[in-house]
Amino acid sequence: MAGAQSAFQTPLTVKEVIGNIHKKDYLLPAIQREFVWEVDQILKLFDSLMREYPIGAFLFWNVSKEKIGDFQFYEFVRNYSKKENTHNPKANVTGEEGITCILDGQQRLTALFIGLKGTYADKIPWKRWDNPDAFPPKKLYLNLLAPSRDEDMMFDFRFLTGNEASQNDGNTYWFEVGKILDFREPYELNDFLIDNGLNQKPRDQAKFANQTLFKLFDVMHKGRIINYYLENSQELDKVLRIFIRVNSGGTPLSYSDLLLSIATAQWTTRDARDEITKFVDEINQIGEGFSFDKDFVLKSCLVLSGITDIAFKVDNFNVANMHTIENKWEDITKAIRLSVELVSSFGYNFQTLTSTNAIIPIAYHVMKNGNPSGFVLSVHYKEDREKIRKWLTAALLKRSFSGQPDTVLRPIREILKTNSGAYPLSVIVNKFKGTNKSITFTDEDIDSLLHSKYGEPLTFSVLSLLYPTLDYRNRFHQDHIFPKKFFKKPELRRSGIPEKDWDEFQEKSNYLGNLQLLEGLPNEEKSGKDFKDWLEQTFPDQNERKEFMRKHFIPENVDLSLGNFLGFFEERNKLIEENFKRILQSI
Repeated sequence: MAGAQSAFQTPLTVKEVIGNIHKKDYLLPAIQREFVWEVDQILKLFDSLMREYPIGAFLFWNVSKEKIGDFQFYEFVRNYSKKENTHNPKANVTGEEGITCILDGQQRLTALFIGLKGTYADKIPWKRWDNPDAFPPKKLYLNLLAPSRDEDMMFDFRFLTGNEASQNDGNTYWFEVGKILDFREPYELNDFLIDNGLNQKPRDQAKFANQTLFKLFDVMHKGRIINYYLENSQELDKVLRIFIRVNSGGTPLSYSDLLLSIATAQWTTRDARDEITKFVDEINQIGEGFSFDKDFVLKSCLVLSGITDIAFKVDNFNVANMHTIENKWEDITKAIRLSVELVSSFGYNFQTLTSTNAIIPIAYHVMKNGNPSGFVLSVHYKEDREKIRKWLTAALLKRSFSGQPDTVLRPIREILKTNSGAYPLSVIVNKFKGTNKSITFTDEDIDSLLHSKYGEPLTFSVLSLLYPTLDYRNRFHQDHIFPKKFFKKPELRRSGIPEKDWDEFQEKSNYLGNLQLLEGLPNEEKSGKDFKDWLEQTFPDQNERKEFMRKHFIPENVDLSLGNFLGFFEERNKLIEENFKRILQSI
């Protein structure tokens, strides 16, 4: 199939391509992203094939046997599961011949392979993630008796379990799409229709079944619809340029996948892609979960390894740097893991950690101090943890890592490199004073914090300033002090609130002045109750009630009825503002 010159080749049938994938004659280079298509995209691809819509050209790469050892290759995913099987298995390429890799078209070809040879396991919406029945594997089926009722589709393709596919009625007969590859001759299609009684259906249905099944056969066996260009160059730079160009549209390509392809070939004792992919999965399961990606880990490797240039570009992933990273991999991962555990203990998760890059200086500091195993909990590191927490909160609130994170990472690394002991908070603050990365707070900055709203990503960071001593290993909720249900118009009317004040009541109900952090159980017990009544019932002892009010900045000697909400809100904001100035303007 490979010629001396790169060129468009004779188009292939779907059956030929699927056969080559099945035989592992087609592989994926490590520069490819993993499979990311959703069910609807797969169904539309098959519908497009049946309607003879164009599905685009493909780009294949012929890798000579002499060059195979320079790269890492992966097989196509066959039985895809969002819970357990999203990663491509590593391919064994020890044979004597060169191989064909897919540079453009992986998503489409994987979708065809899953639909014709494999399964797709998506989460059932109402089941818990840890429920073993939440991800049933499903095969692709086609209804032979009726077209799709979806206006965007002509043919009714669906992923179904075997039990679901057996539930045929007068309007459905579910045909397992992959079985079309088993037919060899057209007469076998007629035999199938007769053997399953589809020719005995009402005339319109029988005709639809006949036409649909024959159409599926022609599309898979006869139509030469896989148009592809075969690239024969063995120059990595050229191949990468082609790859980036053809992948500039569609699902965004992570640049880290390109870098991983180089890293994988240069590590000598580990597989970089496997190590980094598994490590990302591991740290994302810490605490309530995070959303770190390969880019974060690779950037961390550059910074924590002490490599001079930390820019995220191919040149920095040269042989020397990659060997440095590989040699320090255990220390790097331990430092990152400890740092994520620490940040989780501060109460952060994938929703509230608004910049993953903010973890990197923490990890550098932890690694420089020898990755102490007791760093997250030991009393010995309490002061250090408190300085880190203050810095992290301030950096997130000031969005220090937005834009160009390297302009923050480089100088902080230099400070950490030359300062021993606890986290040098004051040195870092002074370094950035007067710059657009400053983490000092003006009165105007503090006023903007008071306008934080329920559910916004930064609101947890703002609230955490008010609760520095909470043990966030327990789950805390953002709680409306005056419950949300009391701000619905019927409730406001029933409570005698003047209609002219309704909009202001509703708007301020979601602002910081009406929010607190409350543990899960007390929050559930409080849910929907009048705040004044709940406070008196929960804390009948006056001293305990005062302590709760002090801890949550509830103003004393203020009417806590709904009618005085605006007055309460104003007084509580004053208390919060004073506290913010005390904390933030003393950093």
